[in-house]
Amino acid sequence: MELVVFSLLNGIVFGLLLFMMSAGLTLIFSMMGVLNFAHASFYMLGAYFAFQISQAVGFWPALVLAPLVVGVAGGLVERYGLRRVHKHGHVPELLFTFGLAFLIQEFVVLGWGRVGVPYRVPEILNFPLFTLFGTNFPAYRAFMVLISIGMFVALFAILTRTRVGLIVQASLTHPHIAATLGHNVPRVFMYVFAGGTALAGLAGVIGGNAFVTNPSMAALLGTIVFVVVIVGGLGSLTGAFIAAMVIGIVQTFSVALDVSVGSFFGLLGLDLSSNSIFYEYWTLTLTDIAPVTPYLLLVLILIFRPMGLMGKRET
Repeated sequence: MELVVFSLLNGIVFGLLLFMMSAGLTLIFSMMGVLNFAHASFYMLGAYFAFQISQAVGFWPALVLAPLVVGVAGGLVERYGLRRVHKHGHVPELLFTFGLAFLIQEFVVLGWGRVGVPYRVPEILNFPLFTLFGTNFPAYRAFMVLISIGMFVALFAILTRTRVGLIVQASLTHPHIAATLGHNVPRVFMYVFAGGTALAGLAGVIGGNAFVTNPSMAALLGTIVFVVVIVGGLGSLTGAFIAAMVIGIVQTFSVALDVSVGSFFGLLGLDLSSNSIFYEYWTLTLTDIAPVTPYLLLVLILIFRPMGLMGKRET
């Protein structure tokens, strides 16, 4: 029971972190049709900027300032980079963001080195929120859940209940009409790109100290974020939320459960010898295949529902 409860809690925390990253990428794709390969790099920048700012003024100012700095950097990238290659089609855009990811990584290495930085959980939140079955659940992880859920509610409300959201949706679906009504559509695109990267930066602020802050953190989560977006349905914020939660929980349980098909055979009274056909595969545990479970889910989604969980079929 302890394993189930804490695996579920940790899976929810990890899933919400994935959603915070994928939400920005979903917004950017919805508006611009670009899968930003450098999106996870902005997550990394958020963690490093938060570390640097917290060293000077503390964690709470960093929680606000670091995403803003990342958002400004994202806006500049769109204005002076993506906008210039946009007219040449999607392939140059993808190549641009792919190269940008390497540039950001080298920028981080030059600034902070190749070894991870000691970005710590703030002392005020560094205590167990509750103890269950003799195991502590950190208060900071509950704080991560609150920030993630608050971001989802705020983002959904802005896009569906405010004039800003209506302008964004109009610029997405009918850019020429929106421009005719006097809205600066390229500026809207820039703000959306900046907002998407700021969300990734916020994920870095609250996730960097809970997990790890080093130059490889973008590569570790970057591909999983793309899996979340594709499984959820390209351009669907709700789909990204559902996919992130499913992947977070499934991967956490996969790490925690050290069982294999061979052990199931053992319960049935069937003993597998080393000479059995495919013996190596029957003895693989869920822990062994945990890193590839998101990609297995991606393959299944692409086979049975190519548009994703909440995506719309093109007509």
